[in-house]
Formats: sequence, structure tokens, C-alpha cells
Amino acid sequence: MSSESEEQQLSKKAAKKEAAKQEKLRRRQEAAALASAASSLSVEEDDPYSSNYGDVSLPELKSCSQTDAGQWSLAISSMEWTPVGALTQDLKEKEVLIRGRVHITRPVSKNMSFVVVREKGFTVQCLVTTQGEGVSSQMVKFVAGLNRESIIDAIGVVSVPGNPIKGTTQQVEIHLRKLYCVNKALPTLPINVDDAARSDAEIEAALLSGDKLPRVNQDTRLNFRVLDIRTPSNQGIFRIQCQVGTIFRQFLLSEGFVEIHTPKLIAGSSEGGSAVFKLDYKGQPACLAQSPQLHKQMAICGDFGRVFEIGPVFRAEDSYTHRHLCEFTGLDVEMEIKKHYSEVMDIVDRLFVTMFDGMNERCQKELEAIGRQYPFEPLKYKPKTLRLTFEEGVQMLKDAGVEVDPLGDLNTEAERKLGQLVLEKYDTEFYILHRYPLAVRPFYTMPCYDNALYSNSFDVFIRGEEIISGAQRVHVPEFLAERAQACGIDVNTISTYIDSFRYGVPPHGGFGVGLERVVMLFCALGNIRKTSLFPRDPQRIAP
Repeated sequence: MSSESEEQQLSKKAAKKEAAKQEKLRRRQEAAALASAASSLSVEEDDPYSSNYGDVSLPELKSCSQTDAGQWSLAISSMEWTPVGALTQDLKEKEVLIRGRVHITRPVSKNMSFVVVREKGFTVQCLVTTQGEGVSSQMVKFVAGLNRESIIDAIGVVSVPGNPIKGTTQQVEIHLRKLYCVNKALPTLPINVDDAARSDAEIEAALLSGDKLPRVNQDTRLNFRVLDIRTPSNQGIFRIQCQVGTIFRQFLLSEGFVEIHTPKLIAGSSEGGSAVFKLDYKGQPACLAQSPQLHKQMAICGDFGRVFEIGPVFRAEDSYTHRHLCEFTGLDVEMEIKKHYSEVMDIVDRLFVTMFDGMNERCQKELEAIGRQYPFEPLKYKPKTLRLTFEEGVQMLKDAGVEVDPLGDLNTEAERKLGQLVLEKYDTEFYILHRYPLAVRPFYTMPCYDNALYSNSFDVFIRGEEIISGAQRVHVPEFLAERAQACGIDVNTISTYIDSFRYGVPPHGGFGVGLERVVMLFCALGNIRKTSLFPRDPQRIAP
């Protein structure tokens, strides 16, 4: 039996094992749900305060009219919502209405229980006691029996305890008057959010003290991603990712760029090579775009001058690494060059310094949440970004005893070593390396005027890893066709692209960067799957 056949057989066995595991979990969850329903803590009819708690009925959740409103609708109708993250000591003795998830319940007695409510990574401790206004022992029992991760609406008065509250982000306590369960979670969940939020340091410390805490591995996280992304660190990661896209767009708009939207179904490959997802397009061969490269250049031909796009990018390469995905979000830029391709690098410089400054200023809470689970050192960067030529980078490596091909590309190890050398010499983890060898760049890259072995291109690095590729483009159609043929690309498949340069086009250049990679490297997360909401790699196409 060949090694490939063995791998396929093992893969099938693993798939069957995982399917059996999921079926077992499904049955266990169904049984738990039935048991929960059978012993449901319903509101007791003889409770004079029965209108202050209970499960919200489905008709009410259908946005019913005020005349058909039930106890929940009536209770919340005249109140404003307060985000959990906004619960501070300034609200002392004020009544508030909050919505969140049941993070944990801690029954104290039949007359008292605590429930921690979580919303968007923020948590607050709530107290329900029969000493409170409108609270019965039945209500305490109802609250104590809530399943973790259930959605609840709660009304209560903000109190400021004399001692710090451990285990919650908000240092206030809500004394509950009313609580309604909007949606129940299953009694048994495939992963516990507390376990998924735990750092490696916490797990190791527990082991040293003789305790064994659950460790949620990456595949399990991704299988149940909808639970995993509820952790404070993941809430922080994807809110920071939102800020990256926002700052990218705002900065470029302020610089006179126009946002465009290009097709993702194309007739030929946009980058060359075989790493494309092929498909049938109404009887014609087509593929998913590896980048918006061709069309963003065509937009420059159409007199937009400066353009950018935020959109999906597809790569079919079998890269099983910490930094590659088959689908990611591309941040792409193309612009007219007035005199020198350094104008493109000038935009990169100012854009990313603005981006880094913005993340540090706007996302302090999110960065802290990430750091608690995945500790990292803040990125070192300069107000004016360091630029080195490829030859200078090769010489630095050579001086350090690392031999590399002066006309080849840098491998991962060489990139990391150069990043280390740059940090030691220039005290920065963000820099630009330009004038790359022509042989390692795409067909549309412009050669250097003084040495045809090199090109007017650049890569940008963060923490020793490449994050951006950019260049001046070939805009002369005859030369462009010649370069495409030399790179093994069928000119007929990109004829409309080449023809667009026959009608007059200014010199231009641009760059592209992966959104997920920006966040991964800024926060030193070590794996791009942490910064992709629902990752797509060679082995994963769900959920």
C-alpha cells in the first residue's frame, strides 16, 4: 500500500471517528434538553411575583403589538438598554435594563443566588435575593437553574460593593428585580466558554499545583467556532479586525482614493500559476480570483487615479502553515505614479503607521483582553518606516553567516532572521524591503531601470514575517504580453486586461495585504486561524 493510500485510509478513519463523536454529543445534548424540559423551572401560579421572571414566550419574540404584550414586553417597554460594558460606579442606585448571556450561576441558598451576565466580553455580577423588592424564593430558584450561555434580560439597581469583585470586568453589582429568559441554551455544551478563554499559563500553573484544567485545542475551537468566538480574547480580535478595515478605508478616502468592487469570477488566473480554484461558468472554464490585481489596474486605466478594495481572495495552494489560508480578506490598493514607485511605499508607510497608532489608541480594552489569554509585547515601529533594498537585506544576512541566493526569494527562516537583525540594529519590527529580484515577482512587475535582474517592487514585514507585496506595474501592452508569456500564462486568457493598456494608461503601482495577517502579526498570535472568523484552509470548509 502506498503512503498516499495509507494517509487517505487514516483520513477516512479519522473522519468516521469524528462523525461518531459528534453523533454521540448530539444524542447527549438531546437527552439533556428533554430532561431539562421535563424538570423545567416554570413560574408557579401561586407566586405573587410571578410576573417578574420566567421564559419569554415565542409570540412575544415575534415583535407583537403592545395590546398583545406579555409580562416581558411590558417590563422592558419603557426602559433604555444599558450595555454591560457601560455599567460603572456613576450609575450607583440607578435602575438599569441589561441583556446578556448567563456566564455562570452560583446558588447560595434557596433565598439567594448570584448570576454573572456577559455581553460582548464584558461581565457583571448580579444578585437575586428574597430580601429584594419583588423577589420570591421561586424566582431565586428560577435564576439559579438557568443554563449557561442562555440569553436573558434583567432589570435591577446598580450597587457598588465595598470590596473589589473578583472574576468580572465591571466593578459594580446589580440587585435584580426582574429577570426573563429570552432564549435557552442546551444544558450540556460541546465546549465551555471559560475553558476556551483560559491561557496556557493558567493551565500550566494549575498542573503545577496538582489540578488539571481542560485545554480546548484548535480543531475543537474551530468545530464549535460560534462558542469559541464568545471568549473575551476573540471578541477583542475581531473588534480590532473591524478597526483595521475602518482605518484602512478612512485613511485612503482622505488621500483621494476611490473604493471599488471587482469580480471574483474570472476567465484566467490573476497571479499566474496553478493555485486557483477552477469551476465551470455556464460551459466555460473559469476560476475564483487570486486577487483583484487585473481589475484594479483596469480601474486606473479608466481614470480613477487611486483605488482600493476590501474583499475576498482565493488561493488553492496546499499550504499547511500558520500563516496561509485558502480564502482571506484582501486589502488592495492601486494608484497612479507621478514620478517614482517610492510614492506607493510612501502610502504604505503613512497608512500603516496610522493603522498601528489607531489600534493602540482605540482598542486598549480589546488589546488587554487578548493579552490576558495570549500575552504579547507591543509592536515596535517608527513614525517614519525603515526602508532597505533587497541587496542590503541579503548583505545583512550574509554578514550574520546566513547564505541566501542574491537573485532568489527569501525563505521563511531567512525572513525571520532578517527581522531579528533589523530589530537589533534599527529597533523596529516593521520595515520595507524593496528592489526584489525580477524572477521571483509576478509577470506584471516593472523591472528596474538600471538592472533588469531586479524590479521596482517591495515587501513589507512585521515581526519577521512578510505581510505586504507591492510594485510598479508594467503598463506597456507589448512588454506586458511578453512578460506574461515568459511566466507561462496564456495571453488569450488575459487579452481584455492587456488590451485595456492599448488605450492609454499612466504609470501606476499598488500593493495587497491580508487583513487576517495584519491582526495576527500586530497581536503576535502565532496562527492565522485565530484571526479568521471561520477559517478556510486545505482541510477545513466548515462551519
